[in-house]
Amino acid sequence: MRIALINENSQASKNAAVERALKKAVAPYGYEVVNYGMFDEQDEALTYVQNGILAAILLNSGAADYVVTGCGTGQGAMLACNAFPGVLCGHIEDPLDAYTFAQINDGNAIALPFAKGFGWGGDLNLEYIFEKLFCEPAGQGYPRERAIPEQRNKQILDQVKAVTCQDLKAILPQLDAQLVQGVIGRPSFQARFFQDCASEEYAALIRDLIQKNGKDNSQWK
Repeated sequence: MRIALINENSQASKNAAVERALKKAVAPYGYEVVNYGMFDEQDEALTYVQNGILAAILLNSGAADYVVTGCGTGQGAMLACNAFPGVLCGHIEDPLDAYTFAQINDGNAIALPFAKGFGWGGDLNLEYIFEKLFCEPAGQGYPRERAIPEQRNKQILDQVKAVTCQDLKAILPQLDAQLVQGVIGRPSFQARFFQDCASEEYAALIRDLIQKNGKDNSQWK
């Protein structure tokens, strides 16, 4: 599994700490963590809305299998992620949230409240959240005797979202060009995305959007 980490501007200073906790929790399973920033407060800014755009690009293109993101409260990042097709994001505050979201809702992204309650022991809470999020195969149901109806409800939700959301390839060109460029124009994005992208259609679309927006900082040509 390849897990993408995304921080937004108000919580960029916590990026390194979140990355350490995430890598520690998933190392026993051999999962890969790819950090898309913001790496610090001097890095090119990402808003929580742009976190949603970036999460959608990574998940729909196959560049990532899972996204860990957040903002001050976690609510904005969750809403932004869930605005897009192919993204099912949960708002996670503690290890129980993490475990039940993974087992009941079987999503592919989480949004964390990096400012709320992030005081003494915040680093441990992060570690325990990530441990419970990835400790078992997702979608098994909790409690286990509820597995069948919960799995059925997840399938229904996926079917509903497939109807209510357009294909992301149709959405991206309709969004504000500078908003999208703030995501795909970042050298750190380009350096890793084109390496990991599993879809040539998405790779071609992102290249085209970068070139049309007139800010090609990439090293991938």
